[in-house]
Amino acid sequence: MKKKLFAAIDVGSYELSMKIYEMASGKDWKQIDYIRHRIDLGTESYSKGILSYERMEELCHVLCEFKQIMDTYKVDDYKAYGTSAIRELHNTIIVLDQIKSRTGIAIDVLSNSEQRFLDYKSVASAGDGFETIIAKGTAILDIGGGSIQLSLFDKDTLVTTQNIRLGVFRLNDQLKQIKAKPSHTVSLLEEMINDQLAVFKKLHLKDRKIDNLIVVDDYVSPSLCKRKESDSLTNGYLSKDTYNELLSGGTFKEMTPSVTIASQLIRCTMNVLDADYLWAPGVTLCDGIAYDYAVNNKLIRADHDFEQDIVACAKNISNRYQGSKKRGEALQKNALSIFDATKKLHGLGKRERMYLGIAALLHDCGRYVSLTQVGDCSYNIVMNTEIIGLSHAEREIVANIVKFNHDEFRYYEEIASTSTIDRKDFMIIAKLTAILRLSCALDSSNKQKFTNVKITPGEGELVLRVDTDINIELEKGLFEEKAEFFEEVYNIHPILKQKKSI
Repeated sequence: MKKKLFAAIDVGSYELSMKIYEMASGKDWKQIDYIRHRIDLGTESYSKGILSYERMEELCHVLCEFKQIMDTYKVDDYKAYGTSAIRELHNTIIVLDQIKSRTGIAIDVLSNSEQRFLDYKSVASAGDGFETIIAKGTAILDIGGGSIQLSLFDKDTLVTTQNIRLGVFRLNDQLKQIKAKPSHTVSLLEEMINDQLAVFKKLHLKDRKIDNLIVVDDYVSPSLCKRKESDSLTNGYLSKDTYNELLSGGTFKEMTPSVTIASQLIRCTMNVLDADYLWAPGVTLCDGIAYDYAVNNKLIRADHDFEQDIVACAKNISNRYQGSKKRGEALQKNALSIFDATKKLHGLGKRERMYLGIAALLHDCGRYVSLTQVGDCSYNIVMNTEIIGLSHAEREIVANIVKFNHDEFRYYEEIASTSTIDRKDFMIIAKLTAILRLSCALDSSNKQKFTNVKITPGEGELVLRVDTDINIELEKGLFEEKAEFFEEVYNIHPILKQKKSI
């Protein structure tokens, strides 16, 4: 098979970088070039919200050079992403339009959750060490210019992830504001960092033991990734004591403010989480971009189930707001069964199926806040809780499904007036809300009465045959009301039938 050349471009807050990869279906992919240009976009973006003329000129000049390099290699395809420095500009759309017209490079802006998910995939792309390491209690510390992302694994599964505004540039700005003396920098950083990490530990760590801390950053990892202790699993895998010795021994030759801050973020995180080992695989966002592209285009097979990590985060959110695990899983099972049985009716795919499963798990998380405003409160919880791997738009889809499972459905013209939902997303919301309502109708008593539900689409009707000898008078009485919206959306009438009699 002909080899494909792919370029991944990261427009970051600290530097512009491009990696070019050689890919072939069913074979290992490899990096063949890596170009970097140090540019401080973050300082202007975070403090002013706009880029100066000089910085914009530099940015476009470098991207033009990237374009020339891609043309020289005859790259088949590319993906270019902007992260927080672009995302937090006041005039993001104008900047992106200028870049496209001047350089020919189209840049997509990643939400924080999308960016961190790609960083997470970059770690998975590093090889067998990833699966071995996360088999034990593990945290991933993803250090960016604007914030850090701290994610916890428990037995191979991502259980929680939180964004914390402790980015390298933000901390550096705070140090400048308080006019910190160089001799006080480390102690001040420790105070600023530990305060927020202690809150994270109290809320999310509980009784979990963290054995390993995986670090993804552009500041310290390059100096660590090639090191290997005699008994380590892989390069860049070091004990906490070894890391502290390297830090005090001046291993990081270029102790710029950024490197100093990143190194202290790592040290403080290891101490607060009481991690025994550190792994710096030396990967970048570009590796995650390439890995994601290769998997999506079926050039390689992912060994790790990333979708299950997204669902696991939803389960953790439900648990945080004291949702019923048993009911949530029952609704999820029924909803996905209805989805699978009605594929020809809705025409939706795997990604939308995941939205439905997440919405089922979070269906009544708002009850934690209010028993009378469940829909609105559930919507606000979902919209304000990051679910790694979902974009803002995807999270809005899930939030609306959860909301309209409880509240009267609002039609497109009304929704569009207060949100960025387009017609395509509106139809996804309508179709999945109809399915979730039908799933809830099967458990109106919240007693999970049905051991088995067989769903059979027919001519003008959808028969849901339940296997139970328990009285389902309540479910039958409320079924028609819940089924009305399904009939409106799909033009097919749901019918509830009981297989066994009392």
